[in-house]
Amino acid sequence: MRITRLPPLPPRSPDGHKGLFGRVLIVGGNETMLGAPVLAGTAALRMGSGLVQIAMPKAMLPAALSVTPELIGLARGSAIKPILDAAAAAEVVVIGPGLGQSPAAKKLLLAVLKQDHVTVVDADGLNLLAAGKSWPKGIGSRAVLTPHPGEMKRLAKLLGKSEVPTDDDGRIALAVLAAKTFKQVVVLKGRRTVITDGDRVALNHTGDSSLSKAGTGDVLSGVIGSLIGQKMDRFEAATAGAWIHGKAGEIAGKSLGLRSVLARDVIDALPAAIAEYENQAG
Repeated sequence: MRITRLPPLPPRSPDGHKGLFGRVLIVGGNETMLGAPVLAGTAALRMGSGLVQIAMPKAMLPAALSVTPELIGLARGSAIKPILDAAAAAEVVVIGPGLGQSPAAKKLLLAVLKQDHVTVVDADGLNLLAAGKSWPKGIGSRAVLTPHPGEMKRLAKLLGKSEVPTDDDGRIALAVLAAKTFKQVVVLKGRRTVITDGDRVALNHTGDSSLSKAGTGDVLSGVIGSLIGQKMDRFEAATAGAWIHGKAGEIAGKSLGLRSVLARDVIDALPAAIAEYENQAG
């Protein structure tokens, strides 16, 4: 079923406090990838999350928190239990940005996905899932997968496919097949991003080449995670998040030029994009 109407954003009471607007846990980062989880976490805060915690290697946390001091740090070591405990306290987990693809990273990813958490899986999280011969067993249907075409190509091998189509109909067909097979919401990024839960399909029409920079995908995962944490349905959160993210890219591009937009500029443009969204949604 094709969905063309934008879902409304969660209500925002002027009398609300931070405990009412969702707790998000971002799990990512490694020795060479500091920025990805920080971008995701900062985007989640800008989207309205009340509390955002980032689980990163201990040595990296001071630098990460100096970029966005509003984030809450969690030192990530070899023990998985502290991460699972933090995930249990959160409304949603975003896992994968800058996580790396080590055996320890895969063990952590699978441990998180096998718990009863709503999860947004991006970047290295997707590559780790695609590295096996089949979809891992024991993962419930509580995730949003956000592959770009390269990541989708790797995931597509688990579906018996070798290529990612470039036309709308082909992209929709592949995303629907992935959503039904993996039993997750799939966000196939790119020009006219496809969002599907296997039954409903939305085709996003915002965004331009201002978003063709490293880090903008991390921003999207934070945006979607934030909306889920604010009690939106996963498919609707992904649909709204893709529209807002794309519009923020357009707004930043008009101000700075298509060549010059950075991921942080997309985050800065989120408030204006949210205002435009609220004028159209409902």
